[in-house]
Amino acid sequence: MSQARTRTRYAGQAGSLLAVIIGIVVLLVLIGIAFFGVYIRGYNRAIRLEQVTDEAWGNVETQLQRRFDLVGNLVETVKGYATQEKEIFETVAQARTKYFQAEKTGSIEGQIDASNQLGSVLSRLLVLREAYPELKSNQNFLALQDQLEGTENRIAVARTRYNETVRELNAYVRSFLGSFFAARAGVKTKPFFEATQGAETAPKVDFSTKPPPAPAPQSVP
Repeated sequence: MSQARTRTRYAGQAGSLLAVIIGIVVLLVLIGIAFFGVYIRGYNRAIRLEQVTDEAWGNVETQLQRRFDLVGNLVETVKGYATQEKEIFETVAQARTKYFQAEKTGSIEGQIDASNQLGSVLSRLLVLREAYPELKSNQNFLALQDQLEGTENRIAVARTRYNETVRELNAYVRSFLGSFFAARAGVKTKPFFEATQGAETAPKVDFSTKPPPAPAPQSVP
């Protein structure tokens, strides 16, 4: 009788121990599933933020390439009237070369620097019409200026959108958990596209203004 009670007690203890072990295993499995779910969501978010930023930069690149093409045509037009403005033409050429070299190497920083370099000389290029009034009647120059102004506006919009995506991406990559998921996904911070002073807005040239009339010759007594 006592042996039966002993066996029953041992069986009850074994059953309780087995239940505890099963409970622990189930808990670990649930924790593992939860962690895996969090990992997948964090990993996928890092990838998604990078993709959104890359798409936004692609839109910026499209407009920057159009700007360089327009400026190149603009320079060729202006050269016919202002051959002595070599400094401006050389700066534009250097910016173009720097930009497309950076594009080949995938350096966003280099592309931004080249774009800002071009932006700093663009207004000087456009206001040459004051020194060479005949440019005001050149239809090719007028058409290029209009197209360039529209492109500058589109660049400003695309730059704002890109900077918004960079801000969200960089904040996530630098956060406590985000840095872990970003490192696993190979996602890194991106540079902001900060325009140089004076290049934040599209250059505006008013071709309706007329040059002041030449002073009347003084009569010689």
